[in-house]
Amino acid sequence: MSKNTPLRGIFTPNIVPLDTRGEIDEPELRKYVDWLIERGVHGLYPNGSTGEFTRFTVEERRRIIEIMADQTRGRVPILAGAAEANTRETIKACEHYHSLGVRAVAIVSPFYYKLTPAGVYAYFKEIADNSPIDVTLYNIPMFASPIDVPTVLRLAEECPRVAAIKDSSGDLPHMMRMIAAVRPVRPEFAFFTGWDAALMPMLLIGCDGGTNATSGVVPEITRKLYDLTLSGKQDEARELQYRLLKLFDAMLFSAEFPEGFRAALRLRGFSTGTGRQPQSLVQQKELAKLSDQLQCLLAAEGFTDQPVGGCPVGDSVDSDQVARIVQTVVGELKKRGMA
Repeated sequence: MSKNTPLRGIFTPNIVPLDTRGEIDEPELRKYVDWLIERGVHGLYPNGSTGEFTRFTVEERRRIIEIMADQTRGRVPILAGAAEANTRETIKACEHYHSLGVRAVAIVSPFYYKLTPAGVYAYFKEIADNSPIDVTLYNIPMFASPIDVPTVLRLAEECPRVAAIKDSSGDLPHMMRMIAAVRPVRPEFAFFTGWDAALMPMLLIGCDGGTNATSGVVPEITRKLYDLTLSGKQDEARELQYRLLKLFDAMLFSAEFPEGFRAALRLRGFSTGTGRQPQSLVQQKELAKLSDQLQCLLAAEGFTDQPVGGCPVGDSVDSDQVARIVQTVVGELKKRGMA
């Protein structure tokens, strides 16, 4: 994959299938890579939160990228999670993934230790100055030190290797402020949203794409939503965003992340195995109940059959949240003469 390939579109954060021993299921992972590419994802994003990177060893994280790079064979770009516990090991990961032909790496802001903006800047500056591969900043404030707008701008101005940001806060004004600050300085700098519930609004205000966990389960929907939004078919895109919202909420909030996504992927025909995080009997029962709910949602989209006993009738999506966001964004764009 050319180093000049634009970072645009839907990059899929992937679940890692595990075998009966809890080890990486390489044949199933390869099958999954092909399945995603065949369904139109623009790129792949292994070793992220959905990929449970903290639950694998350094060697396993590298092996995951090796498998996926080999199976992808340059068909789509790979944005590889490269965050390790310190800058030295993270730079080593950057070097290794560069040798595999990966397009760019994504590095989460320092976690566990909450750092000041100055500390966050220093962390990324050291990595960017020593990385042979483009770096995507990963802002996920619910898990790690937040990356504020002045820090993003400073890194964009000073570090040519810092080429993008993935923001999973779901904060629309924050994304707008970042785009307004950085794009005049670095027009090629890419902005990705990691919050599936606001994919359409984020694309409308100028995001270049998304790293969305739902794309690992329903890549057909996220790709179509992306295409409809960029082609200006707002009514169709909005209706699809409502449907995606319900599926996203079910997978995210009804089980400990990312078990809901793992359960949904099983319904798409993959042997995902049991995650490495132990679960109580109560959690296991709740996950079984969630599987029926997810099967109904996927059946409504034509991706699977209904569960035994059928599905509830008349269960509709509450679209108020997305509708308000979309109306606000479109109104603001019209005021600025951009829509």
